[in-house]
Amino acid sequence: MTLLPAVEPTMYFIGVTTNKSSIMKVFPAWAKELDLDASLKGIDLPLGAPPEAYRDVVGFIKSDPMSLGALVTTHKLDIVSAARDLFDEFGPDAQLLHEISSISKRSPLLWGNAMDAVTSGLSLEAILPENYWEDSSADLVLLGAGGSSLALTLYLHKRAAAGLPGPKKIIVTNRRNLRLEEMQAMHARLGSALPITYVQATAGSTNDEVVANASPGSVIINATGLGKDRPGSPLTDGVIFPQGAIAWDFNYRGDLVFLDQARAQHPELQVRVEDGWVYFIHGWTRVIADVFDIDIPTQGADFDRLSDIAHTVSQKENPS
Repeated sequence: MTLLPAVEPTMYFIGVTTNKSSIMKVFPAWAKELDLDASLKGIDLPLGAPPEAYRDVVGFIKSDPMSLGALVTTHKLDIVSAARDLFDEFGPDAQLLHEISSISKRSPLLWGNAMDAVTSGLSLEAILPENYWEDSSADLVLLGAGGSSLALTLYLHKRAAAGLPGPKKIIVTNRRNLRLEEMQAMHARLGSALPITYVQATAGSTNDEVVANASPGSVIINATGLGKDRPGSPLTDGVIFPQGAIAWDFNYRGDLVFLDQARAQHPELQVRVEDGWVYFIHGWTRVIADVFDIDIPTQGADFDRLSDIAHTVSQKENPS
């Protein structure tokens, strides 16, 4: 990996297969709309990269004057674990979650911020009908206990603390029990009263059982990365979704087998399918606002304009 000093204001995308993301086509159009004289470059790191690789990337962004910051996807937890001491400040959610999705500079300080509690919450609110939790007995099933999943539970915790209704039950599954224990410990530190059950699922059949036993109208979320960073789905093809379930994949690109399995359900079950496009829009606009220290609304005409631009650019150059 060679990191060369930027010759113009530059934001980075730290991921695994960054050149496959629609943001490479969307960012130039958004930059023009937002009057940003800047470029976006991808930095690809393999899953579970060595700590030295994360330290090299963070150290480079910190020291290079024209490198303004970055959006981090898959490596949110690992980058903090490996390079915590290189940051000068962390935002409140980053301190709670021990992960970051945004790297930015507020001269002369390097900041790490976790935006996912905000962006996943905004996306969930956009997907669900108004007063959805108040009017139903639906559960929320999180398949995967990684950073995005943890962040969504933080959003639900804040919502409950504000006296707002939420899912009747939350069930989180994960292949490795250690990740579930870490999530449970974070919830304990928060003093969370969320009705959460943690389930180790070493096989897809266990996830199938959790999904099948969820209440009608439940929100079933693929937060595993399967279908994007790695092929496949956390479920088997034999899974049966609850009546009226909403199947939401955090990903919008990849083979998205999880959503194919949801679409294959019997029509009488009326399973609704949502990919991660809305999450993509909220995730990127929040981090761009942080990196360039500008205001981008989360709803309304200006936000809709950016969403329309993203649709137009991505559909024009990538019909899939």
